[in-house]
Amino acid sequence: MFGIENYLGFILAAILLNLTPGTDSMYIITRSISQGQTAGFYSVLGITSGILVHTLLASLGLSVLLANSPTAFMVVKYVGAAYLCYLGLKMLLSKKSNSIANSLSKDEHTIDKQNVDSWQIYKQGVLTNTFNPKVALFFLAFFPQFIDSSYAYGMLSFLMLGLTFATTGFIWCLCLALLAARFSTRLRENPSIETMLNRISGMVFIGLGIKLLTEKG
Repeated sequence: MFGIENYLGFILAAILLNLTPGTDSMYIITRSISQGQTAGFYSVLGITSGILVHTLLASLGLSVLLANSPTAFMVVKYVGAAYLCYLGLKMLLSKKSNSIANSLSKDEHTIDKQNVDSWQIYKQGVLTNTFNPKVALFFLAFFPQFIDSSYAYGMLSFLMLGLTFATTGFIWCLCLALLAARFSTRLRENPSIETMLNRISGMVFIGLGIKLLTEKG
């Protein structure tokens, strides 16, 4: 089917890989704990969209350039690490409260602000995943193992596998977001605890950025 070999095996492997903790999982859990269920949901959407971006790049062959060019790899890695550190510093320095008590306000300004925040969180999730060169290299190394080399439409095979991987990842990450948000709901009702969670989240993002920066291609 679509030049894919052992599709069931790919699905099982994708599920196992999604269960393995990584940068994306930490990003979603941190967002969910510090900002709640809605933030976690939009983080999941952003990360999943980032996976689709990598799928498209891999299917078009652009990821091959990243794999074969140390300079391109380093540029993408530095941009991704800098962005994660930026998000971490932003949370560490933030003086605004996003407590549940405040979010219960139903005035129009609050609703608009929530919509803007959701869009920002979504974009941050997309960029966090897109600027992780390890994901691109993983796709190039993992997907071809399940594609018939003689199939004339290899791009279609990549797209199908990418959509499958994104779907399994979305389901798992959504479970992570819901569980993390439920765990932290009562904690975030206390403004002081919420502030502490935001600070911890900021440090986690900075740590993820440093981790990405120090990884070798």
